[in-house]
Amino acid sequence: MCAISKESPRQEIEAAIAGGDLHKLLLLNGMLHGHYCPGLSTGVKAAARAVKELRVSSTGMEEVVAIVETNSCFSDGIQMVTGCSFGNNALIYRDYGKTAVTLARRTGEAIRVAAKAGSSPLDRYPEAAELFRKVVQERRGTDEDNQELRRLWIEIAFNMLDIPDEELFSISRVNIEVPAYARIFTSVKCSLCGENIMESRVRMKEGNPVCLPCSGQEYYQLAGDGLSLITHR
Repeated sequence: MCAISKESPRQEIEAAIAGGDLHKLLLLNGMLHGHYCPGLSTGVKAAARAVKELRVSSTGMEEVVAIVETNSCFSDGIQMVTGCSFGNNALIYRDYGKTAVTLARRTGEAIRVAAKAGSSPLDRYPEAAELFRKVVQERRGTDEDNQELRRLWIEIAFNMLDIPDEELFSISRVNIEVPAYARIFTSVKCSLCGENIMESRVRMKEGNPVCLPCSGQEYYQLAGDGLSLITHR
């Protein structure tokens, strides 16, 4: 049972980071991610290393910022361990398609942790690669295949915690320009659907404020295949 405090909601996570308890961090991450897999494990390891190297902790108030370069399972490990999320405006997504994260202080002092080429779980565990292709990539696995992949993924995810960071990652100290604190926008009522919209997303139609769906204009969407420009229909 997790010890959760109203005054310090991340105390369980912070204690696990300080104690180097990656096993516990991965267990806690399963509550967010929904399952255990090597990608999540990689994110947990990368985030824990970055937090310890930079010697920071997050209260969710943007004093620490994480920049992720992929929208894969890896990014959930980053959010949970660092405390930087889309919701608290401390997570920045760059659509590079790289398994990497940069954790930064407001001063610009930062640590970048990037997966080395050839360190992918599918490279390290070839016995799981074919099953992953069949079940996940081609969506043609049987119930037995799904169960076996789930078993293998749990086993591999926790085994990866014992692999030295230097075998998996390139780790470097960098200085970056940290984006400004998130602006707080007022809300405007859409003249067509009646729902409130963030002021920065308001569009004008026949002289009246409307939301993006009602405007019919293009908008950005982040889905499994990355960022794309969508026209509302």
